[in-house]
Amino acid sequence: MRRRFRACTLVPSSPRPPRPAMATPGGLIRAARRGTLAQNMVMDRIFSGIQPTGTPHLGNYLGAIQNWVNLQEEYSSVLYSIMDMHSLTMPKEPAVLRQNILDTTAAVLACGIDPKKCFLFRQSLVPEHAELAWILGCITNVPRLLRLPQWKMKRASQSNGGTVGLLTYPVLQAADILLYKSTHVPVGEDQVLHLELAQDIAQHFNKKYGEFFPVPKAILSTTKKIKSLRDPTVKMSKSDPQKLATVNIVDSPDEIVLKFRKAVTDFTSEVTYDPASRPGVSNLVSIHAAVSGLSTEEVLHQSVGLDTAHYKMVVAEAVIQKFAPIRNEIKKLQEDKSHLIKVLEAGAEKAKELATPIYQEIRRLVGFQ
Repeated sequence: MRRRFRACTLVPSSPRPPRPAMATPGGLIRAARRGTLAQNMVMDRIFSGIQPTGTPHLGNYLGAIQNWVNLQEEYSSVLYSIMDMHSLTMPKEPAVLRQNILDTTAAVLACGIDPKKCFLFRQSLVPEHAELAWILGCITNVPRLLRLPQWKMKRASQSNGGTVGLLTYPVLQAADILLYKSTHVPVGEDQVLHLELAQDIAQHFNKKYGEFFPVPKAILSTTKKIKSLRDPTVKMSKSDPQKLATVNIVDSPDEIVLKFRKAVTDFTSEVTYDPASRPGVSNLVSIHAAVSGLSTEEVLHQSVGLDTAHYKMVVAEAVIQKFAPIRNEIKKLQEDKSHLIKVLEAGAEKAKELATPIYQEIRRLVGFQ
């Protein structure tokens, strides 16, 4: 398997310790119950989450979910959460949110997430996330949150000037990670500053209450950021008002072909990779490489002699082939809502069992008991 991610330490830290043998999720829970996880023992643990916005788009899949699938094979303790609490930072109708949670769950399962190899759960079913966020919020200063670019950007879209939840959700992100003593977090470039905040909070807590949290490291995807097909200077987004800008993983083959045919490139027909001067064509090359598993150089070698018009159809066909089985599986899973609910509830039970002894120790450290 070609490894499509790399670890990145954003703060000075000690070398990663060897992974304990037989560190299965069930074994970790049993060990936590027995209290045998020594406080100074750092066990590799992955945590990541996705907001329930319905079925993901191409950028979500290549930038995050594809890495999730790889990571559940690489690590023995992996937690993935449907971040329904975070989704409230932007207004949602309850019925829409409920459906989005199920659609997102169906999508990540169809993409290859296996609940037997990881914990897949809904964030709000583990109340310790919110409780720990309050504790961590009490050691986080407001000016630090006000400097985060996401706050500055997203508050502009809210008529009330921005809610408390929008301001403090990075603290909840830190709680999501630290609640399980996670050691590694897969992140996109736009979330690096939030992980740095989580690292700082972990260090501040350790300084105040004694060494407790491992300082989590970033795992950055080697997949280039996928850009809009209509404006290759900005990233692909589901909220883009231009319908042809974003490829969704449930799009039909005809829709995918149309979107790539209309993709913005330039007046040079040769296929090259130069993001600075040819962002549109370079975005197509990045997509082609990511869905095919080839390197940029291999993609360019295969594309010698093709003009950009023909190359768009090559990329479209590669995307269609990649998403065809996923799209079919999503439709099948969406027809069984009770199964999706059971998967999330079972995952939440396992996550809660893992979190409970850690959170009880946090309560003791801060003086609650």
